Amino acid sequence: MVGTHPAVVILTHSEDFFTVDRVAAAIERRGLDALRFDTDQFPVRARLSAHLDAGADALALEDGDVRVASADVRAVWLRHVWKPALAPELAAPFRDGAARESTAALAAAWDLLRQARWINRPEAVAHAGNKLRQLRLARDAGLAIPRTLLTNDANQARAFFAAVHGRMVAKMLTPLSVGMEARGPFVYTSRVCEADLAAADGLRHAPMLFQEEILKDRELRVVAVRGELFVGALEAARTAAGAVDWRRADPGEVRWERDELPEDAARSLRALFNALGLEFGAADLIRTPEGRLVFLEANPSGEWGMLERDLGLPIAEALAGALCES
Repeated sequence: MVGTHPAVVILTHSEDFFTVDRVAAAIERRGLDALRFDTDQFPVRARLSAHLDAGADALALEDGDVRVASADVRAVWLRHVWKPALAPELAAPFRDGAARESTAALAAAWDLLRQARWINRPEAVAHAGNKLRQLRLARDAGLAIPRTLLTNDANQARAFFAAVHGRMVAKMLTPLSVGMEARGPFVYTSRVCEADLAAADGLRHAPMLFQEEILKDRELRVVAVRGELFVGALEAARTAAGAVDWRRADPGEVRWERDELPEDAARSLRALFNALGLEFGAADLIRTPEGRLVFLEANPSGEWGMLERDLGLPIAEALAGALCES
């Protein structure tokens, strides 16, 4: 399919379907072309060509039968930018360099779509991924946050464990998987015990984020699209597997339900996403047994398909509407 003016480009990866398909259909219903570019297929299958001269610049993207020119792009949905695909026959000494150059080429090329509306802009996504910055801005916006330590010092981790009376969890700063099914390598939020701390000297090889474990009544996923909030909640904490991280629970034990935020919390979340420079994002919060809301983290490319699939929340329509605004 050759793009015709106007078009919305969807940057994603080749295993991403449910949310992408729904947003693409909603875009098409509004009379625009929805053109998918699978970043994990670049550079072997997908191609780009960026041209600059004294008076103008232009970008052409090609992925299978999809071709689009930058002049025709009204908006870009930055769903995911994934690792580059490298040909198996490429010799080992060249693989790291080819991957770096491919990643850099994509990042450079997006500048030639600067005239388009982005959800979200690449620079905002890069900055929003900073977990400590998220927590600081959430606190500044009026949200409660867990006590947090980022360290590669085992003694500091042990001291923090004592300070939170042994109620401590560990999590990574970066994700290892994408999508509704969390395919591929995945590291869950995990409870830390004294035996773990006995072997904590391994932190010197890789820092880790530690937080005070917050007692749960419900876990909330809040999706924001230009200030409109969609709220889903579950009680995975009532299952042994999901007590620390709901994603560990058996799917049959987890049921999403619609929920709402108090107005002050909603106002604080909108302020947070505004401070992060995000027009779209997903936030995770805990509601304690006493009814207090505690912010955990925000994800500029957070998953929301389960909220639309299970609860009928019209997130795809909201995203398509924001992308297609003139």
